Amino acid sequence: MADFGIRFFICNLFICVIIVIFLIAKRALRNRLTSRMQFHLWYLLLGLLFVPFLPFRPLPLSQIFVWLVQLKDSVSPDMKNVTGTAETMGASGTIAQINDFALSVSSRTPSVIGLILFGIWLPGILAMLLLMAKSIARLNTLKKSALPLQSHKVRILFNNCLDDLKIKRDIPIYSAAFLKTPIIAGLFRPRIYLPLHLISDFNATEMRYMLLHELQHYKHMDALAGCLMNLIGVLYWFHPLVWYALKEMRSDREVACDTSVLELLDENDYEDYGNTLINFAEKISLTPFPFTAGISGTMKQMRKRILHISSYQKPSAQEKIKASVIFAVVTVMLLGFTPMLSTYALEQNHYKWKVSPEKIFLLSADDTTDIFTTDISAYFDGYEGSFVLYNQKDDTWSIYDMDRAALRTAPESTYKIYDALFGLEKGVIAPDNSFMAWDRTEHPFKAWNRDQDLPSAMQASVNWYFQKIDEQLGTSAIRKYVKEIGYGNRNTDSDLSSYWMQSTLKISPVEQVELLIDLYHNNFGFMPENIDAVKDSIYLPSSTDEKLYGKTGTGRVDGQDVNGWFIGFWETADNTCFFATNIQSDSGATGSRAAKITKAILADLV
Repeated sequence: MADFGIRFFICNLFICVIIVIFLIAKRALRNRLTSRMQFHLWYLLLGLLFVPFLPFRPLPLSQIFVWLVQLKDSVSPDMKNVTGTAETMGASGTIAQINDFALSVSSRTPSVIGLILFGIWLPGILAMLLLMAKSIARLNTLKKSALPLQSHKVRILFNNCLDDLKIKRDIPIYSAAFLKTPIIAGLFRPRIYLPLHLISDFNATEMRYMLLHELQHYKHMDALAGCLMNLIGVLYWFHPLVWYALKEMRSDREVACDTSVLELLDENDYEDYGNTLINFAEKISLTPFPFTAGISGTMKQMRKRILHISSYQKPSAQEKIKASVIFAVVTVMLLGFTPMLSTYALEQNHYKWKVSPEKIFLLSADDTTDIFTTDISAYFDGYEGSFVLYNQKDDTWSIYDMDRAALRTAPESTYKIYDALFGLEKGVIAPDNSFMAWDRTEHPFKAWNRDQDLPSAMQASVNWYFQKIDEQLGTSAIRKYVKEIGYGNRNTDSDLSSYWMQSTLKISPVEQVELLIDLYHNNFGFMPENIDAVKDSIYLPSSTDEKLYGKTGTGRVDGQDVNGWFIGFWETADNTCFFATNIQSDSGATGSRAAKITKAILADLV
């Protein structure tokens, strides 16, 4: 709840910008889109406003485009090189045991600010729901007091209107004494209610226009729009821009409905329809009922509608086609905002990866296209996860689960690769002197309860060794180095002893591989001997000629292993490949398990 409060607050900052852009764009296109299309644009905005409450991150459009441009007919050279190495490693090679020790951390304490924001938001929703319940009760009172329409003249006119609109459904129509404006209410069982004073002052022309207007609301399912607007009004009770947008949407709904009526009339009748609104404006009052639609509105909205009627011309077929194209373009542009508004996305944070799509090969089943795919989903049975492989020789990427490959999560002990590098650069430890004495504090793992140097500390993933490096580095130096190499989200603002363990620092599998490439080639510009010392510390001896380097990481929360990593690279005679595997689950997601999955994938890729 606390985290949602913070993320929802941030989403609302984006929503302000999006609404402003939407209103500007809509104003610029008002003469290019039909009235109905202008109203339908509001559905797109409503959809965006629901995104923060979705329990998942919407798929980015960029990922869809990546899938569409992946065209390969057979096994790529990349996969052939990977297969050769993997088969050698899997069939005849033996690798040194990978140790995977991890301490459990407690669930994070909820943010006080987040709790305050959530505590303000929730009572507001409850208050809005009470107001809505009061309005619904008044509507129910109206329904109970209403009587089936008795006027024979109005009923004949109503049936003629049903025929004009080709509506086959039998829609009940009632008269009501305590109603000043016609309304249609009900999403699944619509009913039309007419004020008694309009029936007693019967004017066939005006009554026909009003009935056509209400039936157009039914034909275009405007009751659904009413439900969605009311729900958005409840969720965003605090947001003035949202309320302004909803007011404009209601106005556009009536304009669209007017246009639908005008399309049924002759041009000579347009003035009469406008005069009906003018005459009616003196008698109407805004209805207090939710989930209803009617011919009424504010005086400002009525003026807007009358001006629209006075200048209305039926669009040509060519104009409708142009409007449809513009509407499609605007739709795509608005959908591009969806990942930005996801509270899930704000919570987990996705890396904006920039790589040429033709360099990516997807490792998932797809029998409907010619895209090269190898299905490795079976290896992740029981886990959410991703696998990323970069082939240096062919400059290509092979990826399982593109979305999760860019999803940032805590690096766990894989961060120790770079923590060690920072310590070497700062002189806390040296390639030829990385010794640290054990202070006799008992730790839960036997391998930790002894003196350490960099190779032993890396192999046993000894927390206290790297925590001492951090203590001597200091917060400012750690922050400087993390920013310098571009490590993940670069957030080291939490406890110095655990910022990389299920805390603020996060990184994606793609970024892990990119950093390994930079480490391998020393694109950081660090001392070469320090780079070599770190490489040596993650070397995993094998009985084959290939050299494998790797580091595991396990995130343990409240005693459960929820986040497992295995990252590294291996060298052959003519190539080097870099990889990262991440798995997540409620339990059992360990670094050693990620390492087994990685080796199985590499051994079986075809």
